[in-house]
Amino acid sequence: MSNRHDVPPTAPKGLLLPRRDFLGVAVASGLAAALPGTATAWAQAGKPPKGTRKGQVTIGLSQEPTVMNPLRGRIEVDEGLHMNLFSSLWSIDPKGNLVPELAAEIPTVANGGLSEDGLTWKVKLRPGVTWHDGKPFTAEDVKFTIELIQNKDFPAGSRNGHSLVKDLKVISPTEISWKLERFYAPYFSIMAWTYIVPKHIIGAAADIKNSSFETKPIGTGPFKFVERRPGDYILLAANENYYGEGPYIERLIFKYIPDLIVLKTQFMTGAVDAVGIQGITPDNYEEVSKVKSVKLFRSPMPFVECIILNNERPYFKDPAVRQALYLSLDKETIIRDIYYGVHRPSETYLPPQSWAFNPDLPKQQYDPKAAMKLLDDAGWKPGSGGVREKNGVRLEFSNSTTAGNHLREQTQQFMQQSWQQIGVKLSIKNFPPAVMWGTYWRQSEFDTAMAGSVYTIGSDPDASDRLASWSIPAKTGTGSNTSQYSNPEVDALFKESVSLVDREKRKANYQKIQAMVRKDLPILPVFQYVQTEGTKTNIDGFAANVNYRSNHWNVRTWYWTS
Repeated sequence: MSNRHDVPPTAPKGLLLPRRDFLGVAVASGLAAALPGTATAWAQAGKPPKGTRKGQVTIGLSQEPTVMNPLRGRIEVDEGLHMNLFSSLWSIDPKGNLVPELAAEIPTVANGGLSEDGLTWKVKLRPGVTWHDGKPFTAEDVKFTIELIQNKDFPAGSRNGHSLVKDLKVISPTEISWKLERFYAPYFSIMAWTYIVPKHIIGAAADIKNSSFETKPIGTGPFKFVERRPGDYILLAANENYYGEGPYIERLIFKYIPDLIVLKTQFMTGAVDAVGIQGITPDNYEEVSKVKSVKLFRSPMPFVECIILNNERPYFKDPAVRQALYLSLDKETIIRDIYYGVHRPSETYLPPQSWAFNPDLPKQQYDPKAAMKLLDDAGWKPGSGGVREKNGVRLEFSNSTTAGNHLREQTQQFMQQSWQQIGVKLSIKNFPPAVMWGTYWRQSEFDTAMAGSVYTIGSDPDASDRLASWSIPAKTGTGSNTSQYSNPEVDALFKESVSLVDREKRKANYQKIQAMVRKDLPILPVFQYVQTEGTKTNIDGFAANVNYRSNHWNVRTWYWTS
């Protein structure tokens, strides 16, 4: 019998869970709260006994982790580093269960950790945890972390949910309480992605934005930071005082190899032990699968590959332009011929695995003639060089992504040719990952970008951090809405949805939002990723987890079999 108190997939529409039943396990989004012992379920038969460690694992990445502070704006590759250096109060396992980490148990109504209205929280912390420098971890660190995120002088990646926290009180070194200004359904998921940082390091700095922590991070996670050589690698060492299971390896290296062909070759020859982030591209799968010393894993990911439009550019303010670009984007050919048919076409920003996924959105039709008529009717007439223009504005812009990603580069060239046929001039402007996903991306300095993004928060479908107007970092200083999309109706639905207890009502709202976004097309969805990653055959423990943006969430339980 499962401990889940979730609305089953077959539940009748409009089913209202009693507030006590819902809050008894997870206010978040239908997430099931695991009992304190659930973490042991992750263990696989034959793992080494606790305290046993052997060898080193080198993970090859096509993008370089550069953000050491997990509370700042970050991209997916940074999170693979963060989840090995730091700990959250609880994590999410592959089935969507909450698992205690720094918390001794998941707060529920039954154990007194949560009030029936979901507003008052009391969190008991795991005793005896220490920071990597030996200092004790306490409730003061949790309080400091939340207050740091709330501090407008600190460039937090997102303040969603945290901005509602008030009356933070340290009851004892192992207990903390707070209240929410209003019920906020995604907060359990948000806390699973919020890594706790040390008060004694950042709080003691003269400048909270520029402490030693930014380059020499100290956490409570399974691995300790040793060194970073920019453009090359990051070296971590096992945390011998780690509170949880593992780690079973002595050292962990994240090796930066920007060229995907070089990354593939180094994996095949054994120079790296595992590959992640972009992984093995579809065109190389067959070749790599024949290598006996490696094993490959194909996993649906929460990423959706999109063409991100900068909606503040004058030409993208016209809906006819956005619609015409989508009509003339041959997604079927891109997926079939460039990506070998591996990925799944998408019409929305949510993956099909999400409980709020809308399966009834209109399917995109490739129709360049209809696209040209749309532009004609909207007054975009051919001008110099055949490029359409209107009121002195030309349909001429760039597309940017990470340099060295050959399949994306092929897609860019294909888009360039396709859009030229309808009178749009596209130039290609690519950068190394650290540049592409830095200020250029965060401050919306691009015209259009090709990016695989995750819009969910763990298993919660709230996407306000990427689609709400208050989450535009170029305007508000926080959030991840780099497309600068703004729709008051979408904003209103986001605000309403996070206050709802009934998951079916939330689902209905999120499906409406998806329909609105599909109509507005601030982003042009292309496909959901099915990512191919791999390890050497004598490494065990790899497990895909669609609730995270990196499958390096459990490297602590990887181990060498020989």
